Amino acid sequence: MPALLLSSTAVAIKPAKPHGLADLGVPVTDATVVKKGKLGEFEQAQDSGKVGRRFQNIRVTAVKTSEGGVASSKLIVAFEVFGDDNVPVVGNQGVAAVLNAGDTKLLDLPLGPLFLPYACAWYENRYAADISNEVFDQLDSLSFVARADEVRLIDDQRCTN
Repeated sequence: MPALLLSSTAVAIKPAKPHGLADLGVPVTDATVVKKGKLGEFEQAQDSGKVGRRFQNIRVTAVKTSEGGVASSKLIVAFEVFGDDNVPVVGNQGVAAVLNAGDTKLLDLPLGPLFLPYACAWYENRYAADISNEVFDQLDSLSFVARADEVRLIDDQRCTN
């Protein structure tokens, strides 16, 4: 049975201005601190070596702010994914994130299955997770992990256009 291989890539995360957060609903105060990272493209290979999924415009936003008088931190990961010429055999294993400070792993986050109902089409995906303020303070990179999946290959003209 064909399979997509476990694949990962690094996204550098740096301090950023608290702009462009309205669509995330972030309560911006004088104490709001933001870190952002972006990666243009990432491909997950099939075991045959052929590209199996394509991820584009991977955007990572980490925010430390106060809501209701309580300081907390969140991580938001958003991207588009293209299913290429395959569909998962049973559901899909989705993606995960590993938060890092230099070479030190801070936290594993199993983000979850992808919203990828059909092959040969692009879909927006977005995940949010609570992280500790201490992890936020140390965070400087994220390993974006595309989990392995057993897939069924399809022959669809939409995939070649």
